[in-house]
Amino acid sequence: MKSTAWFFPLILLLGGCGSGPDRTPPPWAGTVEREVDTLGIQNWIIVAESSFPVASRSGVRTLVVDGEIPEIVDFIVNHLEKSETVTPSFNTARELSFVSNDRAPGIDYLRKQLNGALHGHQVRQMDNRSLTLLAHSDASRYAVLVLKSKTALPYSSVFIELDSGYWDRESEDRLRQEMKAAQERARQQQIEANETNN
Repeated sequence: MKSTAWFFPLILLLGGCGSGPDRTPPPWAGTVEREVDTLGIQNWIIVAESSFPVASRSGVRTLVVDGEIPEIVDFIVNHLEKSETVTPSFNTARELSFVSNDRAPGIDYLRKQLNGALHGHQVRQMDNRSLTLLAHSDASRYAVLVLKSKTALPYSSVFIELDSGYWDRESEDRLRQEMKAAQERARQQQIEANETNN
């Protein structure tokens, strides 16, 4: 009997390590995937804390998701990493780093979990008010998907801005420079042709 005393806890431990691809997706997975798949460049996904306001304007779609922020972010990051259509950039509130665990119990654990959920992606920090205004100002032109979580911790929302997965901003800038240079050459050739004809 003594020799098997260690066996049962080991089975429980191994059973809890089911973070591989075979784990059962959460009930909301299909809905969130479909919503994310409709989005493209300059769209936003906000994985929001539970008190995040519901916007009345068109362009903002809010879904209540029965999960915590790190779990939802991890799911979205996994999904977007398989996409060739869009690439995400991640933003969090600057205030999140300054919230103490004494004032908001669980915030230290959330920060640790969130760090893992972001899979090493670079995260830009901005004031929470600026992030919220930026996302909502874009909603007048582009879609914003708000996923309201069960997380009840201040400044814990994650703002995800989508960009093209196959055409980055550097490529776009270079294209614009080349087009401008081509227009300038064409204009110069036209001036030279006019001078030759006169």
